[in-house]
Amino acid sequence: MQEFTDKEILADGLSAQKSATEKFNTFAGECVHTDLQGTMMNILEQEHKISNDVFQMMHQRGMYETPPAEEKKITEAKQKFSQSMK
Repeated sequence: MQEFTDKEILADGLSAQKSATEKFNTFAGECVHTDLQGTMMNILEQEHKISNDVFQMMHQRGMYETPPAEEKKITEAKQKFSQSMK
């Protein structure tokens, strides 16, 4: 019997959450009925919270490392997105 590591279990959970948020995002964007769309948006928000909880758990345990962003890249991203908002 194969035992899974905590990292494998959490990575699988994070992958499942990413898939769920993708699906609920699509459903919410394609709802014609406003009450149903509101329900989908509420579920989507909950799914994002769960996804972030799993990510934070992995990050805190060193299982999902994120390198610090370079200041130059931060500035470039801000410029890019501020231009697209105009």
